[in-house]
Amino acid sequence: MRLGFNLAFGGFLTAVVILAGIFAPWLAPFHPVMDANLMNAELPPDAEFWFGTDSQGRDVYSRILYGAQISLSVGIVSQVINSIIGVTLGMTAGYWGGWWDDLVNGLTNVMLAIPSLIFALAVMAVLGPGLLSLLIALGLTNWSWTCRIARSSTLSLKSQGYVLAAQSLGYSDLRIMFTQILPNMMGPILVMATLGMGGAVLSEAALSFLGLGIQPPFPSWGSMLTDAREMIQLAPWVAIFPGLAIFLSVLGFNLLGDGLRDRLDPHMRTRKA
Repeated sequence: MRLGFNLAFGGFLTAVVILAGIFAPWLAPFHPVMDANLMNAELPPDAEFWFGTDSQGRDVYSRILYGAQISLSVGIVSQVINSIIGVTLGMTAGYWGGWWDDLVNGLTNVMLAIPSLIFALAVMAVLGPGLLSLLIALGLTNWSWTCRIARSSTLSLKSQGYVLAAQSLGYSDLRIMFTQILPNMMGPILVMATLGMGGAVLSEAALSFLGLGIQPPFPSWGSMLTDAREMIQLAPWVAIFPGLAIFLSVLGFNLLGDGLRDRLDPHMRTRKA
């Protein structure tokens, strides 16, 4: 019962957030930047402004919809970068072994010892704020867990019969890795990628909250929380709704990843049976 609930509810939340970002230009009643009117500043939620307005008179609901585009884009793109780095390093280390395996393991241990947010802050301090810097910083931080999983999967798969048959046919190492081994470990990699997207959305919000992410006036959920700090007592809705958007999106990705793990993990299927 729990297995299906996590997958269904997590998929539903994730789909809602993604569709909200995709169709933001059609769903948002106001422009998130241009439709600012100080006469409407800090209005509570009503029939016209569903989530109220901020200190500049901008519609919070519209800004959350457009913020979903930025937050989800950062989460998805950065996790794709993480997955590419982690899978490439882990798969080659597990297949070739030797000094390359020792080097990748040492680098992975270093990355695991450094908190990902601290490392991202260091990268952002060098590159400066902005969307491209944010993608690079988050894309270089969370590949170590994917690398570990890819390496362990490769170590168990490279002794399988179909891999040995490909070696006997004269396939190159890269061809064997990307045509024989990679397709058979996509399950755990997909689970890690899904779970990592939730973490990336949360990291983007944290960096934007600190002023190192998306710069005003463009909306992101983290920067909206930054703007709401000074008026949280007078206009709490300015902070509540962006925070709720972050919570629901991270919850959706985590439940979806947990549900996929339960479905794709043979041990979990055995327990369910």
